[in-house]
Amino acid sequence: MARKINWGVIGSCGIALRRTIPEGIVPAANADLVAVFDTNLAKNAETAKRFGARACGSVEELLAAGVDAVYVATPVFVHCEQATQCVKAGKHVLCEKPWTMDVPSARGLVELAKQHGVQLGVGLMIRLQSQHQEALKLISSGKLGKPVYARAQLSCWYPPMEGAWRQEPSQGGGGSLADMGVHCMDLLEMFFGPAVAVSCRIGNIVHPYRSEDGAAVILEFENGALATVDAFFCIPDEGSKNVLELYGSEGSILAKGTIGQGPQGEMTLFLRAGTGYNAQQQRDASQGVAITPAPVNTYQAEIEEFSQAILDGRESALGGGLGLRGQRVLEACYESARSGRSIRIEK
Repeated sequence: MARKINWGVIGSCGIALRRTIPEGIVPAANADLVAVFDTNLAKNAETAKRFGARACGSVEELLAAGVDAVYVATPVFVHCEQATQCVKAGKHVLCEKPWTMDVPSARGLVELAKQHGVQLGVGLMIRLQSQHQEALKLISSGKLGKPVYARAQLSCWYPPMEGAWRQEPSQGGGGSLADMGVHCMDLLEMFFGPAVAVSCRIGNIVHPYRSEDGAAVILEFENGALATVDAFFCIPDEGSKNVLELYGSEGSILAKGTIGQGPQGEMTLFLRAGTGYNAQQQRDASQGVAITPAPVNTYQAEIEEFSQAILDGRESALGGGLGLRGQRVLEACYESARSGRSIRIEK
C-alpha cells in the first residue's frame, strides 16, 4: 500500500472546512486530500480550489475519484446512508459523531464494515489530546489509586440560527448532549472504564429551538466510580472553562480548557501527601504538578492515527467499537431523560 492515504470529504463546508481539512488532512504526514463533496456546490468548489482537491457533484463521483478513505462531516441524519455508500464501495470511513440516529443503524454499519474489510472510525479526536493521553497513563499506572469520581464539562453559546441542524433533533439526533456530551462521556470511559448506567436530564433553559440546549448526566461505572457530565448550548463561551476533574483514592487530576477544539489547556496532578486523617482539612494551594506534554493538534492526530491504522492493517484507536459504544450510551441517556429513571447501558 502507498505511504499516504488518499482522502475524500463528504460535507466540506462545516467543521471539515473550519478544522479537519486545514488542520487535519492537509498537514498530516500520511494523508492527501484528493476530493470533496457538499450539497452546497458553490462553496464546495471554493473549498476544492483552496486546497487543491477535486470538486465532486455527488457522493458517487467522489467515490470514483481515487479515494482510499472518506471523512463524513454532514448532519447526523444522513451519516448512515452516506457511510453505507462508502463502505459498500470499499472505502474506509471516519464519520463524525454521533454515527447514526439509533443503535441498530450503528450496529449495522459495524457489521457492514467487517463484511467489506474496511476500517470504520468515529471523530472523537478529543481523546487524542496530549494532556488527556498523559492523564490516561497516570490513571492506568495506578497513580490516582482507585477511581472515585469524575466530571467533564463542554459548553458554549449557540443561539437560534436558521438552518442550524444541531437545533433540530430530527436532523442532529439531539442537541447539546448529542453534539458535545458524547465527547465528555467517551473521555470519562477512556479514563475510568465502561459505565453501566446513566441518569440524565435535558431541557430548553434559554433557547427555544426543538433540540435541548442543556443536559446533565450522572454515570455509574463498572468499577464503582461515579461521574457527572454537563453540556450546555446556553452558557456564554466566556463563562465556561470546560473543566475536567478526575478523582481517585490517592489524588486527583484537575484541568480546564483541555476539552474542546484547542491543542492544550491547563492540567495539574495532586497526590496525597500523608496516610492519616487530617482533622483540620488543611489544603496547600501551591501543591500540585503541572502536566504539560508537547501539545498536538487533535484534528491532525485523528487523521494521522486513522490513516496509519489503514497503512498498518490494524484497527484504529478511533475504531468502530467506539462509535457503537457512544451510540449506546447516548441512547440510554435520552431514554433516562424521557422516563425519569436510571437506565442500564446495553453492552
